[in-house]
Amino acid sequence: MAGLGPGPFTGLRVGLATAASMGQALGIPTYGVCSLDALGRAAGPGRVLIATDARRREVYYATYTDGVRETGPDVAKPADVPVNVDKSAGEGALKYDFGVPVEEHLLYPPGAALVAIAADRIRSQAPSEILTPLYLRRPDAVEPAGRKPVLT
Repeated sequence: MAGLGPGPFTGLRVGLATAASMGQALGIPTYGVCSLDALGRAAGPGRVLIATDARRREVYYATYTDGVRETGPDVAKPADVPVNVDKSAGEGALKYDFGVPVEEHLLYPPGAALVAIAADRIRSQAPSEILTPLYLRRPDAVEPAGRKPVLT
């Protein structure tokens, strides 16, 4: 089991490459879990907005009903996040005011929820998954406009 993000480019790449190579070396299936899904599952019953800090004054977010994802994941400025829920959870929900109660005890994905989601797949004998990171932003890197002159 490996966390798919959403998150920063380098951290996701390193973690997923490590998990994929370990799974291949050990001959065991790999399963990816969205960190927002773990928070959504742990938030319990009702309609909940999960928001984590995406930095740059943005949040990664998704909405859940009774632990099942309804919308997202996506990234947006907090003011642009649609809020039609009863409560919220995640560090982004605590940092930014979405106008609904915040489950302050649930700021980061609980390990037990991540494992429970993966365990559901293992019990159902789901096939191994290709571990693909959830990048919700466009890359910051850009191709250079032209060649730089070389002094001789």
